Amino acid sequence: MLRCNDYIFAESLEEAYKLNQKKNNVIVGGNGWLKLRKRQWGTVIDLSGLGLDKIDENDEEFRIGAMVCLSDLENHKGLDKYTCGAVKDSLKHIVGTQFRNTVTVGGSIYGRFGFSDVLSIFMAMDSYVELYKGGIVVMSEFAKMPYDRDILVNIIIKKKPLKIGYSSFRNQSTDFPVVTCAVAIGEGRIATVVGARPSKADIRTDSAEALEDINDYAIKTAKSFDYQSNMRASAEYREHIAKVLIKRTVERIINN
Repeated sequence: MLRCNDYIFAESLEEAYKLNQKKNNVIVGGNGWLKLRKRQWGTVIDLSGLGLDKIDENDEEFRIGAMVCLSDLENHKGLDKYTCGAVKDSLKHIVGTQFRNTVTVGGSIYGRFGFSDVLSIFMAMDSYVELYKGGIVVMSEFAKMPYDRDILVNIIIKKKPLKIGYSSFRNQSTDFPVVTCAVAIGEGRIATVVGARPSKADIRTDSAEALEDINDYAIKTAKSFDYQSNMRASAEYREHIAKVLIKRTVERIINN
């Protein structure tokens, strides 16, 4: 249950930013994870009245508001076509439809959770976050940044001639992933993202020439990431699964 002393619907990003500078205050997205924390917050700041629940598309980019829910991402025809279904593949195992109807993309990205399918798929693309004070930051760089009191406003995806694929392995279909894998191929390069290791997603890039031997590429790339053990899988098992997912995802992209 979400416990707080006050709940405010922000009337502007500036108001939300100022309120969020107090350590005991918090921005609320879809409330998927905040309600699980046993903590009494000071002020909960709601951004739902600021028009950040839209996906805008033009010839150059997608601009996704922080308050867009995951089901809107999942069902957006433009994103589905551009990513060859990879966005939908990355979201379909996240708990269930009711959960995806409430959880926001801003909360998912800002949290930079180790288990995040959302961060994994966005990192593979030419994507950025727009921060209220921090400006526009490359997604892979944002993932490494320490948490601060800034506000994530939009996620931006630049349209590039890419072929994109996504895979994940779970012990159960709606459980947290054991390993996530996103691959983007285009413009003479390949970008491979592996997440849920169980640390947050990371990316490796290489020349497309590395795909002359897909199996060799999968083995070398999987080995380049660090893995850890937890209740879901051992580090050694995660590395093996990552190798398999990389190979299968690359093959699926090339054969489609």
